[in-house]
Amino acid sequence: MGTKKRTFLGGVTTFALILALTLLSACGANDSNETAGSADKSAEAPASGNAELDKKIRIGYQKYASINILKVRGGLEEKLAEIGYKVEWTEFPGGPQLLEAVNVGSIDFGNVGEAPPIFAQAAGTPLVYLGHSPASPKAEAILVPENSPIKTGADLKGKKVALNKGSNVHYLLVKYLEREGLKYSDIEVVFLPPADARAAFESGSVDAWVIWEPFYSAAQLATKARVLSDGEGLVSNYEFYLSTRKFYENDKAALDVLLEQLQQSDAWAKDNQSELADLLAPALGLDVPSLEQALSHRSFGVEPITDDIAEAQQKIADVFYDLKLIPDKIDIREAIVE
Repeated sequence: MGTKKRTFLGGVTTFALILALTLLSACGANDSNETAGSADKSAEAPASGNAELDKKIRIGYQKYASINILKVRGGLEEKLAEIGYKVEWTEFPGGPQLLEAVNVGSIDFGNVGEAPPIFAQAAGTPLVYLGHSPASPKAEAILVPENSPIKTGADLKGKKVALNKGSNVHYLLVKYLEREGLKYSDIEVVFLPPADARAAFESGSVDAWVIWEPFYSAAQLATKARVLSDGEGLVSNYEFYLSTRKFYENDKAALDVLLEQLQQSDAWAKDNQSELADLLAPALGLDVPSLEQALSHRSFGVEPITDDIAEAQQKIADVFYDLKLIPDKIDIREAIVE
């Protein structure tokens, strides 16, 4: 199938996809010991000369990703205030937890990886895909302790592997096992959010950890963990931007501004990674070397959803269904609107 581009919001994208979620994911604490998410109402935009800000956009974000970069760099609140919107930010430890908030109506916009929207659609919550980042296969990896006897995929047989259920790294693990000639049932998967998974990894409670940036670089550099494999040659590792269908239909102007600001912020980030690492370090509570390595592993930008992207999502959905990770077979294209 070709790569025909669909209508792009405000020069960025307008590709819609209904999806849903009542995820059975672990909603554990993030690195700030928070549970599902932490609202930062103090980040709501001031009036900035606009007498009335009677509308709000509630943005969910994860540590380090493009929305987080935009938040830390600033400027979005002022742009949205010009059209009468204020902003409320909420941080989540992972995509599944963010989509749970979307499911209960707490979030209007957020960023997640490839896998969470598939679990969401399988569970029935209407969402809209607005765009995606370029592929970043090196931004997630399977880690083992420095002195672990695990050297190859075959050595994982019978071992405990930690990951955040329903996240992008879930698919990385599936593809890695497939390449190494193992079945998903050959290992014991332990579902843990990033903070809990790192604790289990360092204590030896699990034998391997499948994780994304910046948790990947922070753990690797701090513990001298070995990379058994990253996503290169296995997965694309896209980051998707999502909204609710209701917000998309009623507040498209706010989404236009947000996506345009994300594009501009990412263009700056791509060319100023050292400065960005210094900027993010205090905000994320991570050291600069970890962030510099993490940033070197990712791509930047906002791209439209194409037929090829939809086809790739369908492939992941089919794999998850075959593994009985989702209860029903889904058709990604049923969630795509022109």
